[in-house]
Amino acid sequence: MRAPPGHAALRAEALGARLPPLVVAADRVAATVLQGVHGRRRSGQGDAFWQFRPYLPGDTAGRIDWRQSAKSDRLFIRETEWEAAQTVAVWSDASRSMEWAFSRDRPTKRQRADLLTAALAALVLRGGERVRLIGGPGRSHAGRAGLASFVEVMGGVAKSRALPSPDPGLPRHARVVLIGDFMAPLPEIHAAIAALAAWPVRGHILQVLDPEEETLGEGNRAYAGRVLFEWGSGGQSILVPRVEEARPVYVERLRHHRQGIAAIAAAAGWGFMTHHLDQPPQAALLALWQALAPQ
Repeated sequence: MRAPPGHAALRAEALGARLPPLVVAADRVAATVLQGVHGRRRSGQGDAFWQFRPYLPGDTAGRIDWRQSAKSDRLFIRETEWEAAQTVAVWSDASRSMEWAFSRDRPTKRQRADLLTAALAALVLRGGERVRLIGGPGRSHAGRAGLASFVEVMGGVAKSRALPSPDPGLPRHARVVLIGDFMAPLPEIHAAIAALAAWPVRGHILQVLDPEEETLGEGNRAYAGRVLFEWGSGGQSILVPRVEEARPVYVERLRHHRQGIAAIAAAAGWGFMTHHLDQPPQAALLALWQALAPQ
């Protein structure tokens, strides 16, 4: 019996409604980024045919495809697609400072970090690679269906995320992406990155900041005089008597802190970039995806 018109669409909509909102949002962001990038295919060890290319000096005779070569007066090499599934390990910060946001019109830093983490996982899974959550139960996720289980794991460890460290199950030479505001002291950040780099893994740091947080609201009337800054569900706060006097010192210290993070990343051979909450998440996701592309 054939289903009535529109039945498939209604069924898909019903199934989608059961998925966690973060899964739906992450998959949507990932799909947008995929529209503007090329695939990640490359030649290497594998069984799947990729392409024929002309024989070059240095190629062994055993790599020549004689059937293809017989069709012309040139020799051709049959290349297969690289199929060794890479593992990308991702970490999303859940420290108290990640709860801060300038206004209700913007997400918190934690919400944006979690969205980028899940969207990056969606891209990795769509690319046929594996993804795992640093600080999670120690298992990798694969396939398009792996996104829901990955997000479920994120929710299970959301309240206990410290700066990352290698776990026994993390494959050596995996790629690592760390997403957070990195407001921890520089020595702690250095220790975490050094431990991961010595595993050895290579990676990228994405610092997520609110633009008002970066300048302490410079040019905004709400940040003048005596201001009470609040963040987190626990009611954490700090009272600044005169923001105008504190701003130059704060901005300089934040600049110095960021330079320190960049230096730590460079020493480990890692990438470092900053994302602001007033920017679309697709921009940061595309930058990360390009940084993870095979070299």
